Amino acid sequence: MIMGEMMTNPKVGYVLKRYPRFSETFIVNEILAHEAAGQPIEIFALRDVQETHFQDILGRVRAPVTRVPDRFGGPDALWSLISAAGARLPNGWHAIAQMRGMEGQDVAQACCIALACAERDIGHLHAHFGTVSTSVARLAAALAGISYSFTAHAKDIYYDYAEPQHLDLKIRDASCVVTVSDYNVAHIRDGFGAPAGKVRRIYNGLDLDRFGYAPPQPGARDILAVGRLVEKKGFHILIEALRLLRAEGRDVSCRIVGHGEEHENLALQIEGAELSDTVRLVGPLSQADVMREMRSAALLACPCVVGADGNRDGLPTVLLEAMALGLPCVSTDVTGIPELVRDRKTGLIAAEGDPEALAASMAELLDDADLRHSLSRDGRALIEREFDVALNATALREVFGGAMSAPAAELRGVA
Repeated sequence: MIMGEMMTNPKVGYVLKRYPRFSETFIVNEILAHEAAGQPIEIFALRDVQETHFQDILGRVRAPVTRVPDRFGGPDALWSLISAAGARLPNGWHAIAQMRGMEGQDVAQACCIALACAERDIGHLHAHFGTVSTSVARLAAALAGISYSFTAHAKDIYYDYAEPQHLDLKIRDASCVVTVSDYNVAHIRDGFGAPAGKVRRIYNGLDLDRFGYAPPQPGARDILAVGRLVEKKGFHILIEALRLLRAEGRDVSCRIVGHGEEHENLALQIEGAELSDTVRLVGPLSQADVMREMRSAALLACPCVVGADGNRDGLPTVLLEAMALGLPCVSTDVTGIPELVRDRKTGLIAAEGDPEALAASMAELLDDADLRHSLSRDGRALIEREFDVALNATALREVFGGAMSAPAAELRGVA
């Protein structure tokens, strides 16, 4: 589709819980790819920004951002908003009548977004994560008489939430559900009764022009790990694996990039393992700084685990970035990771939660320069074939186009 044709299409509204978020570069990459193809985008953010660090690529996004109010000035103001939606939207009062039992905040934010869709020629809504963003997108689409879709990632489909998320109803009413791995596709179909053809796998992608390939440096010895300091990233397993390597008499050096709730626990573990001289928690870094770290490291360790609450990673973006740059990776057999890190072809896979296996895999890579080179070369080739954001965003726009030519969203149950 040429740019002139794309610009005649209605806008697509992205509904996000928070925007921007430091760790969600995959959403920014996706929006930038749409904009490069001429697809007009608007962004709706449902909650306040909570972070103080932001990736530099945010400055390239042209889409306007609407901060949707999440507090409303009493019952009169709320009723005025609902009345406006009911009177001015093509499916207003009918949709509102189906919203009994739904969260008032979700209904009010949906009214705001639906009114904006009518005013700004937004023909489709797409949410990331199947939680509050999809709850609001579903209601807003029904009010506005348009379609919606969402991308399911990991926590939203695996985490054991205290309150039901009604993902089965969201899947049923969506025009399409996108997810980021074949593993997730099977889980959504089996676990939530998604009909055949409703769920489509579209991998997250990278702008490969920004990630120039270089083979690994033969003399590199540093181990790098990047991610939020939370249980599912498995950094506690990494530290134990590093302790085991030190006990074997190896000189180990590791930098762990990121911040999060496990910082203090990991710092204490490093101290207790007597690794403070060689293992550092360096805090969050910009994407450009992370790329510089990757270019000088010997390998990336990404020891993901399934958390006690069921939370887990889907397909970590850091693995895409490392493999695109040519950095060999060691990861684990969690969710869709083996679709990317194909054992002994594009990386090494260690058993989840097994520090001995992780230590052995890291030692093998450190000792075998030829293996590092072959994994680096074949990893980059896989990224080019299947994880190019320009190609994958094109597939996503095909989803949007198909949705806009199909019947609009309709509420058929409380969620």
